[in-house]
Amino acid sequence: MTIELTESETEVAGALAEKIFGAAIAAFELGSIWLGDALGLYGTLADAGDASPADLAKAAGIHERYAREWLEQQAVAGIVEVALDGDETTRRYRLPRAHQPVFIDPDSPFALAGAAAFLPSIGRVADQLLDAYRTGGGVPFADYGVHDAQAAITRPMFRNELVQSWIPALPEVETALRNGGKVAEIACGEGIAAVTLATAYPESTVDGYDLDDASIAAARRNAADAGVEDRVRFEVADASDDSLAGAYDFVAIFEALHDATRPVELLATMRRLCKPGGTVLVVDERVADAFTAPGDEMERFMYACSVLHCLPVGMTSPDAVGTGTVIRPSTIQHYAEQAGFDSVVEIALDHPMWRFYRLAG
Repeated sequence: MTIELTESETEVAGALAEKIFGAAIAAFELGSIWLGDALGLYGTLADAGDASPADLAKAAGIHERYAREWLEQQAVAGIVEVALDGDETTRRYRLPRAHQPVFIDPDSPFALAGAAAFLPSIGRVADQLLDAYRTGGGVPFADYGVHDAQAAITRPMFRNELVQSWIPALPEVETALRNGGKVAEIACGEGIAAVTLATAYPESTVDGYDLDDASIAAARRNAADAGVEDRVRFEVADASDDSLAGAYDFVAIFEALHDATRPVELLATMRRLCKPGGTVLVVDERVADAFTAPGDEMERFMYACSVLHCLPVGMTSPDAVGTGTVIRPSTIQHYAEQAGFDSVVEIALDHPMWRFYRLAG
């Protein structure tokens, strides 16, 4: 089919094509970042100070021809620096010190190499995604194989903000934790938040619940590595299961309500787990209050995540609500009311990606 465009339409089409080409460049460069991260090339290059392709190949245990191509691509992308006074085999490359936290310091607020792992995960579940869109089914979280990447992305926030600013914004929670409070984290993933809380508040105990076996196994290792396994317990459990019970001072869920197939039941569980006078905290995406199009970069990012990952994950049961990544404040308010809460108050914490909600009643 041939489409004849007017002059103004041709300009619009050209601008859109240019935008998509830019997105394609970014996607392929993200793939190269995943490759370098998975092979340990960034850490190897940082340790070496500078390296030729042969040096990197020997140190990292990869083929020299691949090492050269990756180094040249990374230099063209502006990620590594190169001295151009040699030929293709003798040029030396270095990872600038200012770039290193992005790739090799998992606790840095700039750490983001883990995000690249989501790119190959889409290929891993491509056929399932197509089927889900055609049938209305879902794609299980475990099939994506991104539990490590998810933990890597959120880890810097938990390490640098959880006990430094988020908990102090909840004085009653901080007091409880300093005095032996009991915490339940729903959808705890690999347990970084739970371990961080237990480390910072040595009198507290933390129970983490998640449906993903691999995440819970990693969480238990993390607790052991931090030396808090005596006060942190992780269990594979459905948070919407009404058999879960306890008297917790603090019940929290971080960036996972939107993934729940039955979010109202999950919130009802959190309400039941929290003792009278305790605190229920829901942390989820910072999106616009209402749908607008075109959207800003954050809205674009959240919708892309939803289309490829979060909505399919949240559609894995026949009675799934299908929230998706773009969970607006009005949606959380609605779910909370259905779960029996009397009020939802957004806490005044300035965060680029997340909103913080205290649920009561």
